[in-house]
Amino acid sequence: MRWTLIFIWLLAASTTAFAGVSEYTLQNGLKVLVTEDHTSPLAVFQIWYRVGSRDEYSGKTGMSHLLEHMMFKGTEEYGPGGISREVMRYGGTDNAFTSKEYTAYFQILPSDRIGLSMDIESDRMRNLLLDPDETLSERNVVMEERRLRYEDDPQNALFEAVVAAAFNVHPYRWPVIGWMSDLASIQKEDLLRHYRTYYSPGNAFIVVAGDVRADKIIDKISEHFAGIELGPERRPHGSTEPTQKGERRVYLRKEAELPYVLAAYHVPAFPDEDSYPLEVLAEVLTGKSGRLYRELVYERKIALNADVGYSGMYGDPFLFFLDATASPGTDIEVVEKALYKEVEALAGEPPTERELQRAKNRLEASFVMGQDSMFNQAMQLGLHEIIGDWRLMDRYVDEIRKVTAEDISRAAAKYLTRDNRTVGILIPQKRTAE
Repeated sequence: MRWTLIFIWLLAASTTAFAGVSEYTLQNGLKVLVTEDHTSPLAVFQIWYRVGSRDEYSGKTGMSHLLEHMMFKGTEEYGPGGISREVMRYGGTDNAFTSKEYTAYFQILPSDRIGLSMDIESDRMRNLLLDPDETLSERNVVMEERRLRYEDDPQNALFEAVVAAAFNVHPYRWPVIGWMSDLASIQKEDLLRHYRTYYSPGNAFIVVAGDVRADKIIDKISEHFAGIELGPERRPHGSTEPTQKGERRVYLRKEAELPYVLAAYHVPAFPDEDSYPLEVLAEVLTGKSGRLYRELVYERKIALNADVGYSGMYGDPFLFFLDATASPGTDIEVVEKALYKEVEALAGEPPTERELQRAKNRLEASFVMGQDSMFNQAMQLGLHEIIGDWRLMDRYVDEIRKVTAEDISRAAAKYLTRDNRTVGILIPQKRTAE
């Protein structure tokens, strides 16, 4: 079978643990990335589809995640539960994950059994069975998952409300798991349409990491996938969130023990030049040695915890989060003001050289040491490919090293402002008698 070969070696550098990455593109558009690691006789096979909750629409949110569940219900070759049983039979593990940007499936197998992954994934890329009864049953499973993880969890419920309030236009406002009423409306026909639209070679790529030979693995992948049609042309995402021009606030009254505050700021994603200072800024603030914990928890004792959340791994600008749980007897307004005080201090005066270097060292160490795992090697390749190009990962440490203390202050002053934030306050309610 014919396939177009693009062979690229990424030379080993101090910033990564890769000896090389081989890139291939089949004639039907399916890209394949292979990194060899012969430290143990194992291999990781991942297939990534460029579809997530951002590709859904009002009234049908949660389809990508529900379809992920249905992909394990099998084909004529592999019946319900048959895929996982077959993987386990050879001593392997398998799973999947859905995000706002992608849905991905993986297996970890003895390297001499990695052909099983190709059998499974090529089969369910085109032959998925969507039984109506199985669809309804799995839909109920996901609805229960949503109830337990979000509707019964006050902090997660607040997180959903804050993200939904922060985005007026962009589909990032949809929760990955979907809204409960939308889940209840999804039928087999909706999932089938979603499957046929997004599950095709032209909208997917494969990552293989481990004890394999790149030239041999591409031959096997070609045998399994080259005969599958390209699929529908992917339409570019067109939503652009307007600039926020005023603080938004959300209040949630829910059964909980303590008040909680969550603030979200619109920020750029990788590889925007400001994403790297934001990454270091988050590291300066977070952790037990970071400014938030040290001031709010250790020194003033007004919070039980205080943290930061930031990831640039999005296709479009997303959010930078600050959050804290008030100590018993502490007014949440005091905690909220203390969070902003630490941010304003960084905007007004750069961090110390010690803070800066410690943050950069932690980020670099985490990135480099993460490459010791075959699975993480594959994950990093996949995540960077999703946001634009896997080669972006080779820039990460160099860009982090370039960040200055002044860059951090500039980023804090530019993005962590009142008019750019959406704030959620959890107001605890006492348990009501049943």
